Amino acid sequence: MMFNEARIMEVLSAPVVSEKATMLAEKGNTVVFKVLPNANKKEIKAAVENIFNVKVKAVRTLNMQGKSRRTVHGIGRRSDWKKAYVTLMPDQNIDLTAAPAEKESK
Repeated sequence: MMFNEARIMEVLSAPVVSEKATMLAEKGNTVVFKVLPNANKKEIKAAVENIFNVKVKAVRTLNMQGKSRRTVHGIGRRSDWKKAYVTLMPDQNIDLTAAPAEKESK
C-alpha cells in the first residue's frame, strides 16, 4: 500500500520519553511515539518503517485526554493527543538518541 510521502513524514510527532516507555523498549522491543490525532495504524507502521528502516510487528494506539490545569486566568485544559505503541520484529531495534539514517536515493 502506497502512502503520500509528505503525510508519512508528518505522522510521527515525537518519541515519548517516560519510565514506562523505557521499560517497554528494554523488555518488549516496543517504542512509544506521539502521533497525529487523525493518523491510523497503517500510516504509523509505514512511517516507522520508512523513517527508521525497521520492520514493524504491530501497532497499538490510544487517545490521551488532555489534563485540566489551574492557571492565573482560571481553569485551563491541555490538548488531547494520540499515542502509538510500535512493537518491532525480534531482530529489529531503534536508537532514538541518534539521528535517523539517510535513505539511499533510487
